[in-house]
Amino acid sequence: MIAEILVFVLTTLLVYILYTYKNFHYYLDQRGVKYMPGLPLFGNIYKSMFMRRHMWEDFDAVYKAFPNERYVGFIEPTTLALMIRDPELIKAITIKDFDHFTDHRAFFSEEAEPVLSGNLLLMKGQKWHDMRATLSPAFTSSKMKHMMPFMMEIGENIVEYLKDHHSQDIDLNDIIRRYTNDVIASTGFGLQVNSLKDKDNDFYNIGQNLFKLTISQRLGFLGLIFFPELSKKLKLRVFPEKVTNFFKYLVTSTMEYREKNNVERPDMIQLLMEAYKGTLNHNADSVEKDIGFATTEEALKPQGPVRKWTQDELCGQMFVFFAAGFESTASILVLCLHELTLKPKIQETLYQEIKEFKQKNPNLTYDNISKLKYLDCVVNETLRKWSPAIRMDRICVKPYELPPPREGAQPYRLKPGDIVYNSLNSIHMDPKYYPQPDIFDPDRFSDENKHKIKPLTFIPFGLGPRNCIGSRYALLELKVLLYQLVLNFKILKCAKTSEVVELTPKEFNFKVKGGSWVRMEIRH
Repeated sequence: MIAEILVFVLTTLLVYILYTYKNFHYYLDQRGVKYMPGLPLFGNIYKSMFMRRHMWEDFDAVYKAFPNERYVGFIEPTTLALMIRDPELIKAITIKDFDHFTDHRAFFSEEAEPVLSGNLLLMKGQKWHDMRATLSPAFTSSKMKHMMPFMMEIGENIVEYLKDHHSQDIDLNDIIRRYTNDVIASTGFGLQVNSLKDKDNDFYNIGQNLFKLTISQRLGFLGLIFFPELSKKLKLRVFPEKVTNFFKYLVTSTMEYREKNNVERPDMIQLLMEAYKGTLNHNADSVEKDIGFATTEEALKPQGPVRKWTQDELCGQMFVFFAAGFESTASILVLCLHELTLKPKIQETLYQEIKEFKQKNPNLTYDNISKLKYLDCVVNETLRKWSPAIRMDRICVKPYELPPPREGAQPYRLKPGDIVYNSLNSIHMDPKYYPQPDIFDPDRFSDENKHKIKPLTFIPFGLGPRNCIGSRYALLELKVLLYQLVLNFKILKCAKTSEVVELTPKEFNFKVKGGSWVRMEIRH
């Protein structure tokens, strides 16, 4: 009897999978939208699901297969999405017609992950709008200016450590993640942490637990994405409860201590305390200073009274701030240093600019960092090749008609709940927009050449009202350490250095297969 039930369940499941798989094909065929068939159950992501290549490479394979289409179908295990390839159409979706596409996909259910699901990235509708407006003053130029000394201090700790270990092979993945960890601890939570001296501090270990997903966590995360309803019923979690509890306790206890002892510090906790009390100043800087070519502009302005937020909701913002500042920034920094290691001439050009700057400016400050033009070019080229966003997902919230995918085809009508993926990295790596895109060439972004970049083809921090709120913060964190490292060291290849940058398939972020190993030689 049990065997018969099992056979029935498995047969039903197989029939459902094949039906869904064929139904996606039929749906796209009927609407004249091209697609790669993929495999039943796995769709277009079977290679990354089996860790044969990085998930971006699965996405990029579909992008490259249809060079003349404005958009194509992208098939996932239980979901059909449209991949948008045309920059002008991406602009319409993310800016011009934003009110039709206000939301991201929700990865976590509020029942299973109440803190993690309530962050700015995953909030929807008016609640997202209100939180974005609440937090926007936290990332203005004046706030970054106050945070920069903390970044400089932590960068100096890195330099001091590397001077003592310059004769050794250095694992950039480890060193850089300790830098971004300590910067977030300081500028976010007001904690003085030196992860190079105290290698097993709680703050760093929590970050490691958060991003080094086990196989079961990885499967759980994929389940949340591709089987959301089943995951909700099972109350499936990705992160251990101790991780979310750590963030919640850290935020609430710090707020309570500061309130009781009348402590103020120019960091994110302070800004959230003001938001909690409804006293956060929403007067934007009179002149917002861009920290680089990639800086995004704030598209939303506060309207009416400031919304009152709960501590759980504010804890959720600290989680996404930690996640972006710790892992995403570290990924970019490591790949930038890896590229500079493989391109000593580019590294030397950058050093000469920094050296001349240092002779004229005794201190690096928020007001003068924008003078380092070539440093900005190096960072932009890294963001072009290795932008951690990969794609900008949007959920259609009210009916919308897309223009035909090609001349002579029919328009495509999106209905509420439909998913679109706006291409990002694949556009950055499209030879139509960037000749020889695999070559790391910062001169693409020089004052002489950047006018050649087609509008909307360099979007590392996204577009429109849902762009990355922390672009100034991220660029500042990147540039501070790059400045300090290149000023003090030659970054050289060692026996372990990967000459060709291949991505590790098992990671969600970009990491070099085999690691990013270098040797530091002190400059005299």
